[in-house]
Amino acid sequence: MKIVVIGGTGLIGSKVIAKLNDRGHEAVPAAPSTGVNTLTGEGLAEALTAAQVVVDVSNSPSFEESAVLEFFTTSTRNLLSAEGTAGVAHHVALSIVGIDDLPDNGYFRAKVAQEQLLKKGPIPYSIVRATQFFEFVKGIADTATEGGTVRLPHVLFQPMAADDVAEAVARTAVDAPLKGITEVAGPEVVRFDELIAEALRAWKDPRKVVADPHARYFGSELRERSLVPVEGRARLAETRFEDWLRQSS
Repeated sequence: MKIVVIGGTGLIGSKVIAKLNDRGHEAVPAAPSTGVNTLTGEGLAEALTAAQVVVDVSNSPSFEESAVLEFFTTSTRNLLSAEGTAGVAHHVALSIVGIDDLPDNGYFRAKVAQEQLLKKGPIPYSIVRATQFFEFVKGIADTATEGGTVRLPHVLFQPMAADDVAEAVARTAVDAPLKGITEVAGPEVVRFDELIAEALRAWKDPRKVVADPHARYFGSELRERSLVPVEGRARLAETRFEDWLRQSS
């Protein structure tokens, strides 16, 4: 079947495209670089012609609070409208574990708003909530750096490989709509600060990681389980951080 992947040229989207094509489907990447802009609606109708499924793994070009909210809500409304016209039978969206519990995080609030639009919309949907990606570890460290020190909370962390995220999204796309949420997470629960420190050591990065209970994660002060799924709720991925880190180093 034809599956259009919004954000199909990015980190997760390109992997989803490959996995769907390997399964014998016609996976089509849709992004501004391919002439499709979900924010303006440009190219949407043409891209969705004859599509049975739409997968949305797109991301906002700006993380500023009002801009990210505008991106996810406007893009989702435009997608749902175009999908209704095209007769799309399943909308799959990638989201984030724990977004309901961190209302002071502007990005998370925007993802909650996106989810609400899908739940109220006319297209049968599936939401795949994933934990943080291994590939974002360096960016997280950079954001938390003050001088030569990385300040992070000593809370639970259960990240996963982008390839495993893409596998979960691709698997969901070819199944019947959930009309709800599924969660995926890494195979191991660790401490946030300890995992970042492990990565920096492997990369021979001299920065020192300090556990700070008041350190904020993109504006949010975290509780013990803010970033991990309820125990037993999520499907666990296979790739261990140690193995991914060995390959990336």
